[in-house]
Formats: sequence, C-alpha cells, structure tokens
Amino acid sequence: MIEIDGSYGEGGGQLVRCAIAFAALTGKETRIYNIRARRPNPGLAPQHLAAINGVALISRGKLEGAKVGSTEIIFRPGKVQGGMFKIDVGTAGSISLVLQACMLPAIMAETRTTMEISGGTNVRWSPSVDYYDLVLFPLLKKIGIDVKMKIIARGFYPEGGGKVLVEISPAKKLVPLDLEDRGQLRRIGGRCFSQNLPTHICLRMIHSVKKSLIDFGSIEIENEASSGISTGTGICLFAEYEHTILGADAIGEKGLPAELVGASAANSLKDEISGSGTLDVHASDQILPYLALTPDESTFRVRTISKHLETQIWLIGKFMNTRFEMEKIEGGYRIIIQPTRT
Repeated sequence: MIEIDGSYGEGGGQLVRCAIAFAALTGKETRIYNIRARRPNPGLAPQHLAAINGVALISRGKLEGAKVGSTEIIFRPGKVQGGMFKIDVGTAGSISLVLQACMLPAIMAETRTTMEISGGTNVRWSPSVDYYDLVLFPLLKKIGIDVKMKIIARGFYPEGGGKVLVEISPAKKLVPLDLEDRGQLRRIGGRCFSQNLPTHICLRMIHSVKKSLIDFGSIEIENEASSGISTGTGICLFAEYEHTILGADAIGEKGLPAELVGASAANSLKDEISGSGTLDVHASDQILPYLALTPDESTFRVRTISKHLETQIWLIGKFMNTRFEMEKIEGGYRIIIQPTRT
C-alpha cells in the first residue's frame, strides 16, 4: 500500500485529488493521512470529497473514511471502464478541480467517459473552466488526449449552480512534448463572461485588457452574458504560439471595478509572456502527470516553480519511477521528465 503524507509540500486539496487519481491510474491501494493538516479547517472539504468520490466512481474503487472533515482515507481502486457519470459538488466548489482528479484515470478507460459536473465554474483559488477549455485542453491535445467541454450554466460563489458536460476519449497513443521554445506568437484572445450583471461590465473589462495589451496588436475576446442562480463575472486570456499556449484569468469581486479585473488578467498574461516559459505557471503542474505517462522524454520551460509543481513532482515519484530534472535558466526553469517505469 502506498502511504502519502497529506501535509507534504503544498499540503492542500490538490495533493489529495491527484494521489487518488494516481492510485486509480496505477491500480495501487493508497492511504493518505494528515490531510490538509496545516489548513485552518483541516481535513476534506465538500469539493475534495466530490473529486475523490468521482474518481472512485469512474474506477469502480472503494474509499474508506471519506467524509467531510476526514484527515485520513484509504482507497482501493478497481478497473476504469468509462461510461456516463454525474457528480455534484453540492456547493460552489470548483468544477475544474473535480475534473482535474477524474480526467487522469478516465483517459485510460477502454470507452469514452462522459461526466456531468455541477458546482462552481468560476471561483477563487482554482483555474476556471474557461482556462481548461481555452488553454489546458488544447495543450493536452498535443499529447494525444481529447477532452471536450460544454458549459451548460455558470456558477459563482457562494450560490454555485454551475454545470458542465465533459467528454473524455480514451488516449490511444500518448506523445511526449518538446517545448524548448514557443515559436512565433499567432494571436492573443480570450473569453469574458458575466451573469445577472449589466452588459457594460464585460465591455469595460475587455477595453481594459486591450489597453493593457495594446503593444500586441489586435485582440479578439468573446463576450458572453447569461442569467442564472448565482451572480458574477470574470475573464480568461490566452496567448497562442506556434508550439504552445500561455494562459491567465481573473475573477470579479463585489466592489472591484471591472477595469481592475481586466487589468489583472492582462498583467498576469504579460508576466507569462515576458518570462521564458513555454507553459504558464498553472499549466505546468496540471499537465505534469500526463507527461509522466508518455513513453519518452518531455521538456518544457516555466518562469517560476510553484509549490503545486514541486508537490506534483514528489507525488508522481510515489507511484511511478519517473525522473525529473530541474535546471535554472534565464527567465525561468527548464523541466525534463524522463518516464523510466519498469
């Protein structure tokens, strides 16, 4: 049985989600203890529980001790088979983080996996579903992973009410990534969205983005308005290059001018563009597990090493004999992934 200290490194929900996902992927029974031990409210929160229950459902596995507040769980995975699944976080908890856990084992299923996930589509402290749709999924496509998403309803904190439909095809052949350079910049674009708010909110946000990124020429940003249970707004931006995509997003807050939300996303994207990264800071830890599954060496650059990335490297080593090299370079770091599983 694999033993995982849930307080290691970043010590948050991502460690728990990814550990259970790796367990389902490798078929290895796993015990996780000290779950979120250093957090103000230790143990599993509803969104963590939804994610690991989703993995158990997809893999026909069994969870022991899994309830809100649990600081220790045991997971005994079964066989990932694909199919249709419904997962409800029950709160405004992040849909994308539930998806993060479920996608990894689902790509190894024999048949397509379809998931209807309800919760928060755009919430703080997690990547938006738009970032997944516009940035992460196109990057995974380069590896040989096909994921399609339809955003049925938007969900914001605290009411939630969001819903997405996701289709994950079995990965027939995984291809390593060689991202030593980005290639030529092709375009900058994005998606601005608002729900139950005046139309000028997104228009002001988009204007702020274009003003901040004026040096990059024409920028096309989708403007999406909707009505629903919860109220909110935000924006997701991407810079598409010949070989890769960099992304950034920002979520609106009550009392925060739309111009500042747009400027925040634009400045985050400029930080990524000005560094030497071929993956942005968030994509680097999200994509790492998939690169560990490819048959040959992969390489990418990132402008800074996040705690999430460090923790992912440590966690992957608990389940696979993958070697990682990290080299400081001008404007960031080079990461080399060498799958040496036996």
